[in-house]
Amino acid sequence: MSFNEFGLKDELLQAVEDLGYVTPTPVQLEAIPVLISGDTDFVGLAQTGTGKTAAFGLPLLQLVDFDDRNIQGLVLCPTRELCLQITDDLLGYAKHFKRAYIEPVYGGSSISNQIKQLRRGAHIVVATPGRLIDLLERRALSLDSLRYVVLDEADEMLNMGFQEDIDRIFEFASVEKHTWLFSATMPNQVARIASNYMTNPVEITCGRKNTNATNIEHVYFTVRNDTRYLALKRIIDFNPDIYGLVFCRTRRETQEIAEFLGKDGYSAEALHGDLSQAQRDSTMRKFRDKTLQLLVATDVAARGIDVDNITHVIHYNLPDDPEQYTHRSGRTARAGRSGVSMALVTSSEMRKLRFIEQLTTMKFKQEKVPTGEEVCDKQLLSLVDKMRKTDVDPKAITRFMPSILASLEDLSREDIIARFVSSEFNRFFDYYKNAADLNAAVRERERSEYRDRDRRGDRGDRNRSDRDGVRGGSRFGDRGDRFERFERNDRSERGDRNDRFERSERRERSDVAMKNIVISRGERDRVNKGAIVRLICDSAGLNKRQIGEIVVDSDSTSVEVEEMFAAFTLQALKEARLDGKKFKAEIDETVKKKRGSFTPASN
Repeated sequence: MSFNEFGLKDELLQAVEDLGYVTPTPVQLEAIPVLISGDTDFVGLAQTGTGKTAAFGLPLLQLVDFDDRNIQGLVLCPTRELCLQITDDLLGYAKHFKRAYIEPVYGGSSISNQIKQLRRGAHIVVATPGRLIDLLERRALSLDSLRYVVLDEADEMLNMGFQEDIDRIFEFASVEKHTWLFSATMPNQVARIASNYMTNPVEITCGRKNTNATNIEHVYFTVRNDTRYLALKRIIDFNPDIYGLVFCRTRRETQEIAEFLGKDGYSAEALHGDLSQAQRDSTMRKFRDKTLQLLVATDVAARGIDVDNITHVIHYNLPDDPEQYTHRSGRTARAGRSGVSMALVTSSEMRKLRFIEQLTTMKFKQEKVPTGEEVCDKQLLSLVDKMRKTDVDPKAITRFMPSILASLEDLSREDIIARFVSSEFNRFFDYYKNAADLNAAVRERERSEYRDRDRRGDRGDRNRSDRDGVRGGSRFGDRGDRFERFERNDRSERGDRNDRFERSERRERSDVAMKNIVISRGERDRVNKGAIVRLICDSAGLNKRQIGEIVVDSDSTSVEVEEMFAAFTLQALKEARLDGKKFKAEIDETVKKKRGSFTPASN
């Protein structure tokens, strides 16, 4: 099937042709015919890099009335990078329309300039939730004429604590609108959005829910924590043509690893929330142009990365949320390509690796951290291969050849090759001459549990094979039935394994001691609970399961964190900013209790 068969306007077909699109991707084949009718709510489940922006962008531009300068389409996304990427894509699709006004609004940029742009009129607004709410409360824009809302990367928006912001935005939006939701995974919170804000949505699934792309190879290396960085360097060296992402948990760690790599001669830079917009733009421009080989990023910052040909994703640390692994590894193997996702794990982290396998139904292959000799072999062969492929311009080199040959006439062919290789390669020889073995032994208990689980998992997968499928285009009944259907599908896809994971997590955390951290920002500063969750998760590397009750007062906010992380969290917050501004944080020593039952703070 071609794009011509969708009934798209000539302007859109011309843009598609200009972009070199020939055959629609699976998500486009399923979504565009449904969305182009403009008369239904929609849930699309597909991995990143599958063409989701065109899947909703082309129908949205088809349905917009460009003679009406009111806002008719709204696209919500979790990060400013993704906001800008979607805007660029939509502008590319709309370039043959005479008047198509598409405006991005996001934090970290001048709000006054964005207000000026919006006052000129906009057909479609692409926004991050926090900045959009700020503009709505200032009455800088109106959603009274809104006809279509797109929630892109819905699962990640909820993971980042945007639930309250999404609820608030829908209070401003026109009742007469349709909601299109796109997500890589289907956690319960996404199902609740469908239940609360949609009527009889059509659901399509490209691939199974909560799974990763099949063309990604998943491997792990067991290392000691104190040699994790050395193992990272060795893995990079063993892959000379790597063009990849390195994921770290915190902003501080991200910056440190990028700086260490830079000092060690690698082409690497950091991407995290403490960078200015100009710094982020510069880093991303270099990465897209491939003048930068490695991007070291936090989960939050990486959500806007839409770059083709990424060969490797390296998890310097495993994410705390198993579903986050799907988002990370989905940065590679885009548009039908293949890629490798590599995780560095310690012996004690094997349990976390098993949870990720259980949740995503993928299989990890264990590999050994290469030896120094293996790295040298790989680098040498790469150097020789590059030499063989080097283009030679006879006209440019001919006049120098007599003097070159004369200066080398006393050397044999073998001598010339040996000297050439040595001149280019001595650094690797010296560095890896007495390289130690960086592989850590997995304790026998973890190894045997892992083997037992693996055997049980294989049998379980075969027994569930007939009920793992999800049919596309299904419609739901009333609101109660829709919610139950989403919940039932979600549980069957995971085979109840995630339910067991959550129950075990609750049991482990039911008596966890908590400490209260007081932050000097509150309702007067327009702070909400979601912003606090994002602040702590991104600054201190905690996940929302390690955060308890949050109370937002007029001029301060108190937040519970597990006692064992309190001092580290406080230190991390001293270097953090909230909405670009510094704040004070301190531990309230008068409050100390044990958590009675676990409820994620962002719910």
